[in-house]
Amino acid sequence: MSGDSTSAIGFLSDVIFKWVPNVLTIIFESIQNTGTEVPTPISDSLARPLNASDFPRFLEQISAPGVYDAFVQGWHTFVLLSILFSVPFLAVSVYCLTRVFLLRRHEERMFLASQQPIVARDIPKTQLRWSRILEQARSGNEHSWRLAILEADIMLNDLLDVQGYKGETMAEKMKQVDRADFNSIDAAWEAHNLRNRIAHEGETHALSARDVRRVIGLYERIFREFHYIG
Repeated sequence: MSGDSTSAIGFLSDVIFKWVPNVLTIIFESIQNTGTEVPTPISDSLARPLNASDFPRFLEQISAPGVYDAFVQGWHTFVLLSILFSVPFLAVSVYCLTRVFLLRRHEERMFLASQQPIVARDIPKTQLRWSRILEQARSGNEHSWRLAILEADIMLNDLLDVQGYKGETMAEKMKQVDRADFNSIDAAWEAHNLRNRIAHEGETHALSARDVRRVIGLYERIFREFHYIG
């Protein structure tokens, strides 16, 4: 294989440093001799377009002695080595194109997913949770009312996470909210503050059915703004 590589390199050197300059020189001389009375075989060949069958003979005519023979003898080795060198680059190109295609398809899926409301992506979970909250809020049990408000506040925290707000507490997340992007932020603060009183004061904070309906209505307003529930 090393001998083939050496002959291929020698062949390439002959082409670059001997054959190409010789071709250019002959073409230049042929152009200068265009007006002569006796055209040379080279100028005669250049006077008309070359066919594919005429090209080897043309190369033989313009090549320096021995260069054309070396060209013919080394051509197969040169082609083989060219293919071997091209295969890795072709593989890399195919890999890059495949990766670009997969990334584009992933971006398209992410874009389509972002256009869908949360309920469309997670209908069973969100709808089931909200249905359970409404069931508890409509019961006549004060303990169930408290559970409904606490669970609705957990859903609000999940919504803030989905919207990309970061923080250790819900208060930290809501302080980052831009009112232009969150029209119901005041309702979120009011509902969350009531939830905190229920969590901290426990049974000492009395609840009425009217209070529960109003607070659950605040949560519902928030969730519907972001299509969190249907």
